Amino acid sequence: MREIGSVGFTEKPIPEPGPNDAVVRTTTALICTSDSHTVRGGIGPRTDLTLGHEAVGVVHAVGSEVANLRPGDRVLSGAITPDWGDPASQNGFPSQSGGPLGGFKFANSKDGVFAEYFHVNEADANLAKIPDDVPDDRAVYCADMLSTGFMGAEKGNIPIGGTVAVLAQGPVGLMATVGARLCGAGLVIGVESVPARQKLARTYGADEIIDFTTEDVEARVLELTGGTGVDTTIEALGTDATFRTAIRITRPGGTVSNVGYFGEGDYVHIPRADWGVGMADMTIATGLCPGGRLRMERLLRIVAGRRVDPSRMTTHEFAFDEMERAFEISDKKIDDVIKVLIRF
Repeated sequence: MREIGSVGFTEKPIPEPGPNDAVVRTTTALICTSDSHTVRGGIGPRTDLTLGHEAVGVVHAVGSEVANLRPGDRVLSGAITPDWGDPASQNGFPSQSGGPLGGFKFANSKDGVFAEYFHVNEADANLAKIPDDVPDDRAVYCADMLSTGFMGAEKGNIPIGGTVAVLAQGPVGLMATVGARLCGAGLVIGVESVPARQKLARTYGADEIIDFTTEDVEARVLELTGGTGVDTTIEALGTDATFRTAIRITRPGGTVSNVGYFGEGDYVHIPRADWGVGMADMTIATGLCPGGRLRMERLLRIVAGRRVDPSRMTTHEFAFDEMERAFEISDKKIDDVIKVLIRF
């Protein structure tokens, strides 16, 4: 990211690790819609900032105090790399270490992973070794898409056999659909208009699909739930309109779990009456993609156990030197793109 609205290649030196850190040689990365939000100014002005936060690779160098990693280890870094001694981490919110979105360092407060080498702070706590039977093109999805999507389900208070609506079936929404099933949902409703994403959502466990361009989402959800609304709504897009829909289709006492990135606008509105004029016993849960070695190890275990194959979301592959075209396809949603994978 050269500046807001402008991207391109540049030359930078290979990073050096601090005593507790590591430098990873990138082998595979994914482009995220969050990268587009960043380029458009979603987190404020940035200049000369390397983009990207989803990558796997091979350890190139480690600091003198790193105990569990060696050069040559094949590793996964979470998109979020907290400072584990920070007060927010000590208080149980490591993704927020260093202030709001503080754990979101890549392509925010430091250079990201769209480079031949990238730096990882607190390597023993933020890097996980990848099992031999998990290929890079699956492991890389654990960095963000699985972690964020599953978080939506985990924070959704889904009762066993409960009803869940997932608003938008992009990569995070698709993994939220998987997460809802893994958490025991009895009915998962996906809201999506793109046919290829509708099909993939069914593959990942959606029982019903509502096309918001041809159906009234609220009326259809009420029909499917006997007029009560769903126990849990997972908002996986990040727009004022979808957030308002989430409030309207969630039953009193239910949970709206937000994982969408609100990259535009100054306010998000809550429909007053549907919120029970503030007294609907409704929980609004939010979160930033969980990071850390333990989280990554658990997600890799799910992939290794074939409980999900996230690589089905990969619709396009490019070499690193084709990055500018790859970013354009992802950014402009060209050719029914879902997720773009970069090979280094």
